[in-house]
Amino acid sequence: MTAPEPTILATSGGHRVGGRTMVMFDALVHHAVDLSGAHGRRPRVMYVGTAIGDAEHFTARMTEAARVAGFDLTPLHLFPMPNVDDIEEAVLEQDVVWVMGGSVANLLAVWRVHGLDRIMRRAWEAGVVLSGVSAGSLCWFQGGATDSFGPELRPLTNALGFLPYGNGVHYDVDRGRRPLIHQLVADGTLPTAHCTDDGVGLVYRGTELVEAVTEVPGKGAYVVRREGDTTVEERLEPRELPALSRLP
Repeated sequence: MTAPEPTILATSGGHRVGGRTMVMFDALVHHAVDLSGAHGRRPRVMYVGTAIGDAEHFTARMTEAARVAGFDLTPLHLFPMPNVDDIEEAVLEQDVVWVMGGSVANLLAVWRVHGLDRIMRRAWEAGVVLSGVSAGSLCWFQGGATDSFGPELRPLTNALGFLPYGNGVHYDVDRGRRPLIHQLVADGTLPTAHCTDDGVGLVYRGTELVEAVTEVPGKGAYVVRREGDTTVEERLEPRELPALSRLP
């Protein structure tokens, strides 16, 4: 069972500290599973940690988070080599792909070396829900603002481009991101940009933005458009997702 059409959930959230675990999946990860249509069995979720170098300690935390959530988790590692014989087969078996944050520039380079960029497109077209946080959001768009190259934010314009927009993540907590996104849209470096406060996700069917959702009350999503030589920002009010129990 897969989503009825190509679906992406691009977020600035999805994780929180658990009561008995280091990490728990919050409402956005559960919403990605709901979007997949996986019912009547344990959902299959692939965790992709390329952007943090496949850090083993975080893979362990995500595996424990999946156990608590009732998901079957498959980690995809590309360091020092792929941990599966057939990457495409492994990806296409999933209901959801969840991509961790970190360095989106490094993620893109490593994915392209292994052909994972093409595999992700085939999975998206086949109905596997593509989702993730931060770098795991930005990668699906044309580009955005990133700290992949150092502490000073810089533009990135060579992301996968499944979604024909720019993307701004951590829009409310990293003060440099909002002005840089506006600058990049105003000067034409990026097209119209879709942005999320921490805890907010954007749902796309095909390439159409159909809904903003949030696991944190009061947070927002934003559309930044070019108008002449400046920009206009529109706030979208997200639908609040059902709160999860605060204990695992």
